[in-house]
Amino acid sequence: DYLTSGIHIDTYSVNDQPQPWKDNPATYTNQNIRLPKPLMPHDSVKISFTWHFQISLESGREGMLDSTTYFLAYAYPRIAVYDDYNGWDRMTFTDAQEFYNDFNDYTLNVQVPKNYIVWSTGVLLNTNEVLQPEYAQKLNRSLTSDVIIHVATKADLESKKVTTQNAVNTWRWKADYVPDVTFAVSDHYVWDASSVIVDDKTQRRASVQSAFNDTAADFHRMVEFGKHSLDWFSHNWPGVAYPYPKTTIVQGYADMEYPMMVNDSHQQDMDFARFVAEHEIAHTWFPFYMGINETRYAFMDEGWATTLELLIGREDMGTQQAETFYKRFRINSWARDKSSTEDLPIITPEDVLGSAAYGNNAYGKPSLGYLAVKEMLGDDLFKKALHTYMDRWNGKHPIPWDFFNSINDGSGKNLNWFWNNWFFTNGYIDLAVDDVKKSNGGYAVTVKNIGGFAAPFDVLINYADGTTETIHQTAGVWEMNQKQMGINIKKSKSISSVQLNGGIFVDADAGNNKFDVK
Repeated sequence: DYLTSGIHIDTYSVNDQPQPWKDNPATYTNQNIRLPKPLMPHDSVKISFTWHFQISLESGREGMLDSTTYFLAYAYPRIAVYDDYNGWDRMTFTDAQEFYNDFNDYTLNVQVPKNYIVWSTGVLLNTNEVLQPEYAQKLNRSLTSDVIIHVATKADLESKKVTTQNAVNTWRWKADYVPDVTFAVSDHYVWDASSVIVDDKTQRRASVQSAFNDTAADFHRMVEFGKHSLDWFSHNWPGVAYPYPKTTIVQGYADMEYPMMVNDSHQQDMDFARFVAEHEIAHTWFPFYMGINETRYAFMDEGWATTLELLIGREDMGTQQAETFYKRFRINSWARDKSSTEDLPIITPEDVLGSAAYGNNAYGKPSLGYLAVKEMLGDDLFKKALHTYMDRWNGKHPIPWDFFNSINDGSGKNLNWFWNNWFFTNGYIDLAVDDVKKSNGGYAVTVKNIGGFAAPFDVLINYADGTTETIHQTAGVWEMNQKQMGINIKKSKSISSVQLNGGIFVDADAGNNKFDVK
């Protein structure tokens, strides 16, 4: 695990009875254990471990950030998921793919020397025991304040008076019904905090905190970015109140999400810093709130985080800049690469994919699919369908068919033609104007779907008199015939040319998108 030997089990017991343990290096990140007696339905068993974990000195998704700062993840043994469609989860965690955990209640005690601060998944239970009164008051005040409070500044930390001055302080945390816990430790990271209302009905607030090097200009705005994210995602898309009591954004190197924690790298560009933070916070809903098997079906969470980053980005930066970011980071490489690995079906399990095939199938391609359905149904009906899915499956383990069926039910429409087209074929986006002919009272335009994907598009009509007109077509125009479709333009004036524009649905070959009428 990141250039170390990872987790080592020291002792293992079942129902308080010691059991033999022997490491099996061939199993990498999972190992089978046999219980002394079978575990029957509705029964329970107590399994206990003591273990040690060597922290990586090279920081990735976990490890040493600097000589006195650490971000710890994947640092404890866990019981694998047992689900009803695949049995025990035996997939190896390789760092290329990410999570598949069950929902658990955690208590976490972190023992650190005085002057070290701990940030973690969950709620801090003993604030007054580990912080001096002035700083405990600041943290408590931030939990009900809209104002960004500097809980501990650089000068405060240098004074060595922030934490209780015991030789060792034990920071106690509790997190309920979450799929993972992580924590960060530092003696010099500064600490900002505030809160935001995420549920208007109950007026429930969520705490937003950040921990960072004082020299990182972007992180001085990270609580602001985090508050905006929780507010916007809760009230707009997906429109489900942030489900946790807090989130903490830690300056690291991973650009990676965990329940209630984000490990993000320092960025010079403020827009990009916000863009990354929003993407990672969006993962709160997908996969964590939903319990998605991200290792096998990453498109069910990365695709949604990519979609949400675009939707919030349109408000943050304006539509043009947000869509420029989206195409640059999510779409262009796939649209313009002719490699056959680029066009493997999205439904292909991500644990067997690598490099570009993984990135495209997890991020850009499914995101475009979700956006196409959103536009085809309209925002109100799409949100109703999305909430049907989220209400049914949060806290469980949905698979793709659960998503497809829930959206069908919630919308009252049979979208199987679209799911099959976009998620189960090796299509891509390449539309072409095949012909423009005069017809009774106007023109007949024929559009071919060379790539196969049911993509929306604009039809730009240039008239001989110098005027123009744009007709938008949703993905729904491909329901009956996914190879070609026709558009009747009822105009008496002459057309000089017809051109297609997909916008964020980037066409693989724009050379056939224009037809000049002779």
